[in-house]
Amino acid sequence: MLVEGIIIAYFVFIVGIGVYSAFKIKKPEDYYVAGKKAGLLPVSGSLLATILGGSAVLGTIELSQKTGWAALWFLFSAAIGLFVLVPLSKYVKRFGNFTLPELLGTFYGRKAETIASLIIPIAWLGIVAAQIIAAAKILTGLNSIDYPQAAVLSGIVFIVYTLLGGQMSILKTDTLQSILILAGIIALLIFTLPAPESMQLEALTPSTLFNESFDLIDLLILLLTYSVTFVVGPDIYSRVFCARNEKTAARSVMIVAFILIPVSFALTWLGIYSKGSGEAIVSFAQHLLPTWAYGLFLAALLSAVMSSADTTLLTSSIILSELVTGNLNQKSSLLLTRILIVGLGIVSLLIALFVTSIIQALLMALTFFSGAFVVPTLAGLLRLKVNKNNVILSMILGGVIALAGKIIFLSGYQLTGNIVIILSYLVNSFLLFSRVRLKTSAEVG
Repeated sequence: MLVEGIIIAYFVFIVGIGVYSAFKIKKPEDYYVAGKKAGLLPVSGSLLATILGGSAVLGTIELSQKTGWAALWFLFSAAIGLFVLVPLSKYVKRFGNFTLPELLGTFYGRKAETIASLIIPIAWLGIVAAQIIAAAKILTGLNSIDYPQAAVLSGIVFIVYTLLGGQMSILKTDTLQSILILAGIIALLIFTLPAPESMQLEALTPSTLFNESFDLIDLLILLLTYSVTFVVGPDIYSRVFCARNEKTAARSVMIVAFILIPVSFALTWLGIYSKGSGEAIVSFAQHLLPTWAYGLFLAALLSAVMSSADTTLLTSSIILSELVTGNLNQKSSLLLTRILIVGLGIVSLLIALFVTSIIQALLMALTFFSGAFVVPTLAGLLRLKVNKNNVILSMILGGVIALAGKIIFLSGYQLTGNIVIILSYLVNSFLLFSRVRLKTSAEVG
C-alpha cells in the first residue's frame, strides 16, 4: 500500500502543479512558451526530462534484451543529435517563435508551413502513445492493475496535467522530474554494482557494440531516423523557444548532450543485468529496493514518461491551433489548443491500447517525421539555396517513402526496409536541391 500511496501522491502533486500554473497564465505566450523567459536550469532540466521519456528509459532497457551492449547507441545517437544542434540552436531561437512549422514557413512560405502543420501532429501521435504505453507498463509492474486500465489512467493524468498549465506548468515540474529520474537510476545502480560473479554478464568491449542483432546499417538507420530528430524536432525546439536568449539555449543543449552519455551506460547495464523487458525492470527493482525507495523509483519512471508526453502533446496541439487560427496570440487560439489537447490525447490513448511495443510506436513515428522534415529544416537553418517550388513535394514523398521503409522493415525484410529509408533522404534532397520544378497532382489538375 505504501508504493501505491506514493504513486497516487505523485499524480495528485503533478495535477496540482497544473492547477497552480493555470492561475499564473496571463497571456497565450505564457501557455505556449512560458513567456520566453526561462533560464539555464529550467531549460536544461525540461530538455533532459523530455528526452528521458518512458520511450528512452524503458525503450533502452527493452532494446538491450535484444542487442546487449549495442543498445548504448540508442541514447548515444540522441546525444550526437544534440551536439549537432548546439551551433544551430541560436538560429532556431533567432528565426523561430512558437513551433517548427512556423520556422519552416519563415524559410519556404505558408504552403510549407501548412503541410508541416498537418503532418507533424499525426506523426507525433505515435510519440505520445509511446509514453502512455511506457506508463502503463510501469503501473502493470505493480500487479494490481491490468494494461488497459493502466493505459487509461495514465492517459487521463497526462491530458489533464497538460490541459491546465501548458508550458508554464511543464517547466515548473520538469527540473524536479529530471532529478527524480537521475536519482532513481542511480539508486538502482547502487544495488546492482558490482554484479555477482555467477551472473556471467557480457563484458563491454568495442566488439560488443555491434552484433548480429545490431550492425553498422542499423546504426546508420538509427542516426537517420532517431538522432536527427534531436537536431530537428518540435519537442526539442519548444525548449529552445522557451529560453530567455540564444546563449541559454545553446548551453542547455550542450549540458543535456553530455548527461545523456553516462545515462545511456546506466540504462543499458540495468537492462542486461535484469534480463527482462522494459516492464520487467519494475518487478526487478521491487526485489532490490526498500519499499519506500521502490515507490520513489516508480515515481521517477513515471516522471520520465510524464515529461515527454506533456511536451509532445502540447506541441502537437499548438501546431494545429496555429494552422486553424493563423495567430496564436489571440484568446481563441488558446481555447482551441486546449480542445485539441483533449482530442489528440484521446487518439493517442486509443493507439496505446492496440500497439504495446514502445520502440515500435516510437520509431515508426520518428521515421515518418525524419524522412519528411530533417533535410528541409536543416537547409533552411543553414540558409542553403533550394528549389522552393519542390519543398512540399519533397516533404510528402520523403515522409511516405521513409514510413514505407519502416513498415517493410517490421514485416521481416530488414535490409530492403533500411535501403528504402535511406532512399527517402536521397529523394528528399534531390527534389529540394534540384533546379527542375516538379508539378504536384493539384497543379497538374
